[in-house]
Amino acid sequence: MLPILSPIRFLFRLSAEASPVPQARVLRLTACAGLSCLALLAAPVAWPQAATDGPATVPDGSAQGDANQPDPDSASLPGAELSSRILQQYLLAEMAVQRNQPAVAHSLLSELARATRDPRFARRATEAALYGRQLELAIVSANLWVELAPESVRARQTLVGVLASAQRLSQMEPHLAWLLARQGHGVAGDLLRLPQLFARLSTHAEAVGLVDRLTEPYLRLPEAHVARAQTAAMAGLVERAVADCERALALRPDWETAVLLKAQLLSRQGAAVALEALSRHLERFPDAHEVRLQYARGLVAERRFAEARAEFSRLVDAQPENLDLRFALAMLALQSRDLTTAEAELSRLVASGRGNQDQYRFYLGQIAEERKQDDDALRWYRAVGSGESHAQAQMRIAQILLRAGLLEQALEQLRGWRERDTEARIPSLIGEAQILRDAGRTVAAFDLLQGGLKDSPDQPELLYEAALLAERLGRYDDMEANLVRLIAVKPDHAHAYNALGYSFAERNIRLAESERLLSRALELAPNDPFIIDSMGWLLFRKGDLAGAAEQLRRALMLRPDPEISAHLGEVLWLKGEREEATRTWRDAAQRHPGNEVLNNTIKRFLP
Repeated sequence: MLPILSPIRFLFRLSAEASPVPQARVLRLTACAGLSCLALLAAPVAWPQAATDGPATVPDGSAQGDANQPDPDSASLPGAELSSRILQQYLLAEMAVQRNQPAVAHSLLSELARATRDPRFARRATEAALYGRQLELAIVSANLWVELAPESVRARQTLVGVLASAQRLSQMEPHLAWLLARQGHGVAGDLLRLPQLFARLSTHAEAVGLVDRLTEPYLRLPEAHVARAQTAAMAGLVERAVADCERALALRPDWETAVLLKAQLLSRQGAAVALEALSRHLERFPDAHEVRLQYARGLVAERRFAEARAEFSRLVDAQPENLDLRFALAMLALQSRDLTTAEAELSRLVASGRGNQDQYRFYLGQIAEERKQDDDALRWYRAVGSGESHAQAQMRIAQILLRAGLLEQALEQLRGWRERDTEARIPSLIGEAQILRDAGRTVAAFDLLQGGLKDSPDQPELLYEAALLAERLGRYDDMEANLVRLIAVKPDHAHAYNALGYSFAERNIRLAESERLLSRALELAPNDPFIIDSMGWLLFRKGDLAGAAEQLRRALMLRPDPEISAHLGEVLWLKGEREEATRTWRDAAQRHPGNEVLNNTIKRFLP
């Protein structure tokens, strides 16, 4: 059976940040009269961009933390004149970089730095080495840079970064201690940045000791304890990390960062433990917005939708202009079939004129369709513009037209979409096949998709949908051929393994191969209710009723699907648990009165 995406997926959003490598700036040397090439040194040089992640992010070491500000040692640069030899050697280094010879540039610039004692040449040499991915050379020239400009924040930052990339932790320590000490009252932010330096290490045990020593002077600050906790967590020392979070919270009980980290660590003991920690914090600090948001999301993940809805309602009350929170509340109302609340929230979002208007309109169309208000549903669906919801809207329009007995108009709707949008070829073909199938023209639907495969023989969605139609028609050889090809094209397609394995189990053939296929599907998607259902049905075919019931109960708990209910009820009936079987069927029939598989199963046992 096909998995259906829940609207709850919109509640979980992740973000990532990238820190670009600062662009090098040109050296400014003491001017020499009569040098026509001096203009080359007065403007920035466009260095080729290095294909590297660059040095790790390091503490700012200055109250401003602005890499574009001049270093404090710039006023005490050596007063060497710009001789023709210096200029010539510098220009040769620049040309070496442009010719992709960073090692040559590094050698020339390092020689100039030692000869002139000018730290800007050492900085340039370091940049050349980094561009050429020559970490050892970069370490040498960065050390020289620090030697020539011992008060330079940027020199220390760069040296720490390249040492971190080379995993030279012991050499980093004095420079990190210097940067932290220089920060003064602004050290808290730098303490929180410390663990980032060690995220890519192959082992974090040494980092724990280093961070402990670096943070020792700052243990009056909660940030020091969180830095320790993060580093300990990377080393797998979860209990130690939780204890460090507790120390941070003892210093600042309302600090959301610390309680969120603590909950993340406790989640390794189970979601319930983490949620309890967040709940206790909210009892003391009910205005902790980020904690409440994570608590609400955790409740959603645990499918505790009623509690999650209450939390999102409080969040919306506190931030009524937050569109994401209001949309989450609408989705939870929709999940619990509270169409009135869902419609009200979505209507407010549409009235705001902001956010993802197409998404809001699509779900308003779904609500109207659920209420059998097809004219209103069509109006909302037709208002959905381009974007993620557009394809779904086109399909819903076609389905409504089909229900109204307008098959040709439904098909023309999808064909017109295909003509207007070249990227709609695959989804519109699949949609047209679904319309034909629902109209009872399954052969035509299968032929349509097979025709699409002639132009796109390795298209995964076409292969999968055509295989399902082939099974419906009893064309098992075609079904198997398409699924085997799909697995070859996309070996991580969990539902291809599931479809083939379930087909064998349903027909009670090749059960050993079915088990191999379904086991692979579960490896790829261990919590997919449809795959768990298939495994339960396979166990039923093998005569393991207890194992089948266990798997099917788990599948039904994850998703109350009518076909899963049909399977579970049949297994329970044959186990002799007929009251539970009857209750399972009747509950499912109330929610899904028209499901053919469920109704046929009930008729077999309760005529």
